[in-house]
Amino acid sequence: MKLFSWNVNGIRSVHKKGFLEWFTTTSPDILCLQETRASEEQFPEDVKNLPRVKLHSTVADKKGYSGVATWSRQKIVDTKKLEIKLYDSEGRTLIHDLGWAYLLNCYFPNGQRDHARVPFKMEYCAAIQKKVKLLRKTKPVIITGDFNTAHHPIDLANPVSNKNTTGFLLNERAWLDEFQKDGMVDVFRHFNPKEVGAYTWWSNRPGCREKNIGWRIDYFFVSEELMTAVKKAQIHADVMGSDHCPISLELDDKKLGLK
Repeated sequence: MKLFSWNVNGIRSVHKKGFLEWFTTTSPDILCLQETRASEEQFPEDVKNLPRVKLHSTVADKKGYSGVATWSRQKIVDTKKLEIKLYDSEGRTLIHDLGWAYLLNCYFPNGQRDHARVPFKMEYCAAIQKKVKLLRKTKPVIITGDFNTAHHPIDLANPVSNKNTTGFLLNERAWLDEFQKDGMVDVFRHFNPKEVGAYTWWSNRPGCREKNIGWRIDYFFVSEELMTAVKKAQIHADVMGSDHCPISLELDDKKLGLK
């Protein structure tokens, strides 16, 4: 089973840059997108009607802002939002009951250059952590998306010069420490503990992506009880179309009891 996640920085924008070709070639069983920036009615028709997959989406009250969407070939038993109006009004969260696990598709807030939204971001993080703890009481959890935080110095090209930049602040990173202590595993780093230069986002400033001056801020976390079914996790930095690149998680169907 292949799960992909990608902050597309606008579904209508990435549609013009080869999204359909990428989707057809990649053929994910589940695809989670963040920052779609459109209501479902505004999605291009051929994206809304991708064959053999079901679309779930949520959008911010503010037009052209935030939004997440999930396409699935797998049966989804139920889909909910976070059910906290403050965050649901920004279209940040979809929670899918897959039957054998819960899948959260999340777009974490950006703290902004002046740190004005860092408190809002940290409150969202706490709400997600609380929800994950609750869900894990009944079945395993997978959470993916743009977390807008690089966890360790290895996860960005210039950690020293960015120590006071949101996305690498001590309290943001400390929350990821707490999340892991709760039994959530950063799958890519689990399999690639010392890999440097593995980034998922690059500034649009000229030369940043070409020189690989980036940040790893997009993740797949799984609850530790699911790790026996995880085969691999990858970063697909060669895929263009957004300032982020896709990431993927591969699971063993047999170990999930699905075959």
